[in-house]
Amino acid sequence: MRLRADRLALDRGGRRLFSELSFELSSGQALVVRGENGAGKTSLLRAIAGLAPLAAGALELSGGGDDAPLGEQAHYLGHADALKSALTARENLQFWAAMLAAARPRAGGRRAAGVSAALDRVGLGHVADFPIHALSAGQKRRVALARLLAADRPLWLLDEPSTALDLAAQGRLHELLREHLAAGGLIVAATHAPLDLPDARELRLGAAAAA
Repeated sequence: MRLRADRLALDRGGRRLFSELSFELSSGQALVVRGENGAGKTSLLRAIAGLAPLAAGALELSGGGDDAPLGEQAHYLGHADALKSALTARENLQFWAAMLAAARPRAGGRRAAGVSAALDRVGLGHVADFPIHALSAGQKRRVALARLLAADRPLWLLDEPSTALDLAAQGRLHELLREHLAAGGLIVAATHAPLDLPDARELRLGAAAAA
């Protein structure tokens, strides 16, 4: 599987955030996007997910045996956790699993984890039936991260994924990231914090090219 970005340009609010931006990722590779606030990190992730229009350039995800549009093969985890406060952690995850067609495994990939198993993996099995409004900020973030497991998609687009996580939860996150890459997945993560992915490539927006 390969993700290819060819000479991307993106505008926001009448301002050109970046142009002539190109990179490639193959199965099992991660790209860490860095840059100052306002450099376009979130906008890049949203463009890859199909949530923001490009001003120029092309994006292609190929080789996975899936003809679905790129955005439908990707998980986008943004700044907002996208959880309903009145629903329980389990109910929120059940909703997202259904929305993201969790029962359909990708070609050559792993079958999605069940809702209970996904919550267990992020250390939240004991609060599965608590309403979201009763959880801490870090616990809410972990429920959002459990979506990555409840619906199996090859490309993970992560915007500051470790926000509000304590050290133990960060360790769980890094383990999930490494497992996804080992299974042939791809990751593009925008973050100011270090990620425990020693072989990850780095892209600094405002710089000339990916390292």
